[in-house]
Amino acid sequence: MAVKVLVVDDSGFFRRRVSEILSADPNIMVIGTATNGREAIDQVLALKPDVVTMDYEMPMMDGITAVRNIMQRCPTPVLMFSSLTHEGARVTLDALDAGAVDFLPKNFEDISRNPEKVKQLLCEKVHSIARSNHRSMARLTTQSAAPAAAHTPAPAVRTPPSAAVARPAITPTSATSAPAARHSVAVKRKAYRLVAIGTSTGGPVALQRVLTQLPANFPVPIVLIQHMPAAFTKAFAERLDKLCKISIKEAEEGDILRPGLALLAPGGKQMMIDNRGTVRILPGDERVNYKPCVDITFGSAARTYHDKVLAVVLTGMGADGREGARLLKQGGSQVWAQDEASCVIYGMPMAVVKANLTDAILPLDDIGRHIVEACL
Repeated sequence: MAVKVLVVDDSGFFRRRVSEILSADPNIMVIGTATNGREAIDQVLALKPDVVTMDYEMPMMDGITAVRNIMQRCPTPVLMFSSLTHEGARVTLDALDAGAVDFLPKNFEDISRNPEKVKQLLCEKVHSIARSNHRSMARLTTQSAAPAAAHTPAPAVRTPPSAAVARPAITPTSATSAPAARHSVAVKRKAYRLVAIGTSTGGPVALQRVLTQLPANFPVPIVLIQHMPAAFTKAFAERLDKLCKISIKEAEEGDILRPGLALLAPGGKQMMIDNRGTVRILPGDERVNYKPCVDITFGSAARTYHDKVLAVVLTGMGADGREGARLLKQGGSQVWAQDEASCVIYGMPMAVVKANLTDAILPLDDIGRHIVEACL
C-alpha cells in the first residue's frame, strides 16, 4: 500500500517540487497540501496521512506549533525541512523536541542541481519514517524533557571501584527479536574507561533523555555519535550542555577524554580515539555512508580500550554500529541496545540484537539510570 503524504509549505514552488518528487515514487501518494500550520492541522485530522513534510517558517502558524498540535491531537510522523544554518539547527532541534521524527536540509539549489540524489534521499526518508513507532512518538512528546538549569561546576569525581560487582539482572521489558527474548543478562559494575553512545533517527530526543539522568560527578568520559549535518552538531551540543549536569561539547581535534565530559562527533567528519585518550577528527570519506559513523568510533574505542567500554546503541535507521559493536564484543566490552517499544525507528538497535551482540536490551527511560549504576 502506498505511503500517504501531506506536504506543508508556504512556498508554492517548494510544494510543487516536493509533491512532484514524491509522486514519482509508485509507492508514495501525495494526498494533500497545506500553506501554513493551521491548514496542516486541519488536513491531518481530515486526511489521516501516514507522513507529513513540514516547513518551519510559515504565516498564520509556524511549523513547530503545528507539530506540537498534531502530536497532541493525531500523532503522525513529521519530516521537517530546515536551513543549514545555526539558527536553522536550533529551530530543527525545537521541532524534534515537539515531536518531529526526522529532518532534511531545505536547499533549493540541490533540488535543481541534483534532482536524482534529492529524490532518492527524500523518498527514503518518507518510507522510513512511515514505519516509525507512533506510540513511542506520542509518549516522547507528552513527557517533556527536564528544564534547562544553570550549569554548575562538577564536584570532586568519585573513583569507580576496581573490583567488578554484579548488578541485578536486567530483563528486556518487551518482546524484541527471538535471540533477545531468550535471555536476561546480569550487568556488571566495572572500571569502564569510556561510555560510547551511537544513534540516528530519533536520537536527539533519546540522547537528551539519557544524558539528563547522569550526575555532574559522572566518573567516565563519554563520546556521542549522532547522524547529523555539519551545521547542526555544534548547536545540538550547546543545547545538551544547557540541559545536562555533565559538560557536553562538539568534539575538536586534540580534545582529551575526561570524566564528566561528553564529546559529540562533528557532523560531516569522523571521530576516532587514539591510545592516549585523545580525540582525532578526520575528514568524512565519501566511501562511508555516515558522517559521523558509529562503526568507526566504536571500532577505534575497541582498539584503544579493549574490554573497558560500555557501548549503547539507540534508536536509528539502518545498521550503523553493528560492526563496531562486534569489535567491542570481541575485545570483551559491554554492548547495550534500546528496546523496540521505546525506539522511534528500530533499525540500529535491531541490527546489534539480531547479530547477538547485546548484553542488555533496555527501555529508553531506564538506560541513563543503568549507565550510572554500572559506572559509579
